[in-house]
Amino acid sequence: MIRNALLTAAVLTAVLTPATALANPIAGQPAPCVGASDLVGPVFNVRKCGVSDVDQFRAGLENNGNAYCGPASLYNVLHYWGHEKNAPVGWLTTKVGNLNPMAQSDYNVITNSIWRIGVDAKYDGGTSLTNLRTAWDIATKPARDAGWTTSRGVVSTNEQIDFAGELAKRLDKGPLQLVYGRYKDGPQAGSLQRSGGHIVTVVAASGTFNNTTVQLKLADPGRALDSGQGDYLHTQSQYESLDVYLVRKNIYEYVPVKDDENTREDESLQPGTYRYVQRWELSGPRYISDTTRQMVEGFNWFDMAK
Repeated sequence: MIRNALLTAAVLTAVLTPATALANPIAGQPAPCVGASDLVGPVFNVRKCGVSDVDQFRAGLENNGNAYCGPASLYNVLHYWGHEKNAPVGWLTTKVGNLNPMAQSDYNVITNSIWRIGVDAKYDGGTSLTNLRTAWDIATKPARDAGWTTSRGVVSTNEQIDFAGELAKRLDKGPLQLVYGRYKDGPQAGSLQRSGGHIVTVVAASGTFNNTTVQLKLADPGRALDSGQGDYLHTQSQYESLDVYLVRKNIYEYVPVKDDENTREDESLQPGTYRYVQRWELSGPRYISDTTRQMVEGFNWFDMAK
């Protein structure tokens, strides 16, 4: 269920249109949904309808899907192209456009599809944005064989000056995969160190070009109201659209040395390095932590055309 926008984001109050603010998804396809495609400066307001919100926690996946946020969020992206644009995306005889995540009869096939995305993305206890773009290439090959063109890319917070504006422009083409890191205190006072991460699907963005704040709505495969309850590993939860607020930050990051498995030496014992890097801190009613700060690092974008 879409919650009210964060009250502290006063600058965004004027950005949200009444139709967008009052759109409340129900079980199944996230409807009613009022799409938006306003990129006329200085304000932008973009919303994609028809994006699924599949759960990553499923029986049959390694560790019940605990680290399958990347494959599940990419499935959400493929669902949009398969259902909203009728693109023939999928694998062999499995076509995403023929599957309904809210239908129990399709649950196991969708679980297998998320597993297949993980295989194509070289899942090794997690997945990277880079390998997920490869998984997109594989899942969209049937579309290219049918005459579609496809493209994809990545945008980093540390490389894009107007990160929020670029996010809105890319979202206007289709839903995005956004990654944020969980950062704890680093060894040196004032430093932060990445301790893990999560990947979600972006379905809406409201804000102002060349600003330091932006509000997003997410389909988060790792956050379901029924998580840990009853038969949740064998059923799909109701769709939700989660409000989050991003603020640009310059952080002093500690980067430890990774161990090279091909050498006898344990390189992780060597001292790490420090760097200043730009991130966008994420906060929201369902994103509260007393131990880490959530910093957006970048997003995958995707596009298709017939």
